[in-house]
Amino acid sequence: MKKIIIILCLLIAQLVAVPLWAKTDTKAVSTEITVRAKAKDAKFIGSSIGGAMVIIRAADTGEILAQGLTQGSTGDTGKIMKTPRERYVPIAEGAAKFTANLEISEPVFLTIEVLAPYIKKQARVVAQTQTWLVPGKPIGGEGLIVEIPGMVVDLLSPQTHLYTGLDKSPFEIRANVVMMCGCSFTDGGLWDGSKIEVTAIVKRNGGEFATVPLKIQDTMNTFSAPFATDLPGVYEILVYAYDAKTGNTGVDRGSFIVK
Repeated sequence: MKKIIIILCLLIAQLVAVPLWAKTDTKAVSTEITVRAKAKDAKFIGSSIGGAMVIIRAADTGEILAQGLTQGSTGDTGKIMKTPRERYVPIAEGAAKFTANLEISEPVFLTIEVLAPYIKKQARVVAQTQTWLVPGKPIGGEGLIVEIPGMVVDLLSPQTHLYTGLDKSPFEIRANVVMMCGCSFTDGGLWDGSKIEVTAIVKRNGGEFATVPLKIQDTMNTFSAPFATDLPGVYEILVYAYDAKTGNTGVDRGSFIVK
């Protein structure tokens, strides 16, 4: 009997020793996190170019907690590109964003993955960062801004699998180039098409054949140059755009046949 009493006393002592907070379930709190995707040397990636896909995961398990596209405008050109930035001065007001409200009861370490521009597969970049999110402590306002490097290059001409004759008639190599937010290149503009390098690398039957510099045209975003060949074969074209000041680079490719 004494042994039973001793055991009961020990059990009661252990229960009393457990802190009050450990016996109470912590309620989940809806906590906001806002994510924006900003093109390097340009503006925010929004609805005009299909948005950026944001995937928010629990870093420890990989579980997807929220996902969706950034929606909204590219933002205020003056604030983003022309005004010297000071600490705490916002630049993203009104710009595209993705906002999620996560139900969390304790701090969670998040992995934020951004795929942008989402609808441009040949130009899409995956950028990633991580952050803690604490219950009731939102990451709002400007939010978490993830930089997306690169440029979107679309090869417009020659068309894929185009057949050309052997009469040496020149055709046009033509490409459309924009920043990752869709911001336009013009001759002498804010994004100056005359100051970036746009070049076509041409291969014939798998070997090096020609390098053709493309020039900015009157039509915004359009870079082109004539090209002619009288040699039959299968040709590949890789067009790259490169900004030496920022390192921004974009590529597209295609092929055609000469008979």
